[in-house]
Amino acid sequence: MTMEQESALASAQRQFDIAADILQLEPGLRRILRVPQRELTVTFPVKMDDGRIETFVGYRVHHNITRGPAKGGIRYHPNVTIDDVRAFSMLMTWKCATVNIPYGGAKGAVVVDPRQLSMGELERLTRRYTSEISILISPDRDIPAPDIGTNPQVMAWIMDTYSMHSGHTVPAVVTGKPIEIGGSYGRREATARGLSYVLREAAEALSFPIAGARIVIQGFGNVGATCARLLEEMGATIIAVSDSKGGIYRRNGLPLAAVVAHKQRTGTVTDFPEADRVTNAELLELPCDILVPAAVQMQITARNADRIRARIVGEAANAPTTPEADAILYDRGIFVIPDILAGAGGVTVSYFEWVQGLQEFFWTEREVNAQLERVMVGAFNQVLRTAHERRVHMRTAAYLLAVNRVADATRIRGIYP
Repeated sequence: MTMEQESALASAQRQFDIAADILQLEPGLRRILRVPQRELTVTFPVKMDDGRIETFVGYRVHHNITRGPAKGGIRYHPNVTIDDVRAFSMLMTWKCATVNIPYGGAKGAVVVDPRQLSMGELERLTRRYTSEISILISPDRDIPAPDIGTNPQVMAWIMDTYSMHSGHTVPAVVTGKPIEIGGSYGRREATARGLSYVLREAAEALSFPIAGARIVIQGFGNVGATCARLLEEMGATIIAVSDSKGGIYRRNGLPLAAVVAHKQRTGTVTDFPEADRVTNAELLELPCDILVPAAVQMQITARNADRIRARIVGEAANAPTTPEADAILYDRGIFVIPDILAGAGGVTVSYFEWVQGLQEFFWTEREVNAQLERVMVGAFNQVLRTAHERRVHMRTAAYLLAVNRVADATRIRGIYP
């Protein structure tokens, strides 16, 4: 297996190793932080609409809970593996530590294609999965959130199932819930809004205005489409977007509202009549000021990194760039905002939602967005300063901050017993 074919977990561990080497982390701490602390695999039955009983496999993994309760999304996807879940739980640890919120990292998944289930089947699957992982989750131990294939309704079912077992309503057991049952204003847009803040700061750091910047976005789901809208509101020009079926490109800028309407009508951005079609691979290599990979992992690799023509890459997806590609982009002067910083807006507002739920005191959307901007801009400036001081690229700088924070917390707490 080549480095480019390695698992998401092996890639995440190599990123950790780079930071651990620079920090001269002691061997004992390396062994603790390099692997998940706790893993749960469950196989559970679900009654389908036609009366059949199907079994599904699910996971919940805690990477590290030294700095606070475990935090991480739940993914419903037919191809998800335990190694994926391990990797994403590790990334969540570093993401929370990068923006310095008091959480550890977790991730959950069910091996299923939710698009093949009816609403009733999806609800029964969710409730049974929740009961299986209920030995781990609670407001002070592990707080799930939405991820690929899940949404606020799924979080509502999780919260309700947990609450029924507890005998009282427990809003703080999940985040990303509907507003009506304790969700936070601004949560749905949080990942994209956080990304827009750090892209604005990065453009300023590179001495060009975000207004007028040419933007390419791979992945036009909630994060990608919202990011496009927010950047357009800042004066940027969206020249290309894509989804899983392909992409569209118009040199002078796409009419974003029309593209969104086309996708809502047809289910895809492809065949939009006022633009040229491009593949997802071609889209990554278009000349632009800012490239936003907002789809899936391992999109920018050693095979295409030398053809990326963006000034800034803002990673909305988890692990879209391999370590080999990182080095190539850095050598070419391309400024990469890593996933553990660029994509941290979602978990930051999840933290705000959790705090609101525990206090039963809720904030306005303006208050949420102001606090999100404070956290994201502060974290960006810390990572940028570390990158300059250490003379490393932004990903390594973010890992240096995150790993050091978790290592310090581990040293201070000590090893029990």
